[in-house]
Amino acid sequence: MSMTDPVADYLTRIRNAQAAKKSWVDIPGSNLKTRISYVLKEEHFIRDYIIIKDNKQGILRLFLNYQKSGVPVIQGIKRISKPGCRVYADSDHIPRVLNGMGVAILTTSKGVVSSKTAKKLNVGGEVLCHVW
Repeated sequence: MSMTDPVADYLTRIRNAQAAKKSWVDIPGSNLKTRISYVLKEEHFIRDYIIIKDNKQGILRLFLNYQKSGVPVIQGIKRISKPGCRVYADSDHIPRVLNGMGVAILTTSKGVVSSKTAKKLNVGGEVLCHVW
């Protein structure tokens, strides 16, 4: 069965793994998902990620981050731009997530970056998701 929105599947797997208190989650790999994982690690929403080579597309293993009390660091993760309705933001209108407590992840001409980095680079692009 073909998957119409791999990024939504990626976000749902993270959401489900944290609900089940898993320490890591395996996700089918792609360059876009690897770059989103890099941004999540850079913003300290996940501890780390590794790419496991196989004879197919590869597997992306994310190590989830929890607070000392066992509460997940990612309180919410929401897909914004969907295949049926793309959402774009220019450099002047990059969304603020939870009044600056969260980040938006964008695809730009400079690659996949967080909203903070996009503002520094003064670039806009497609808003993939919000993480808080």
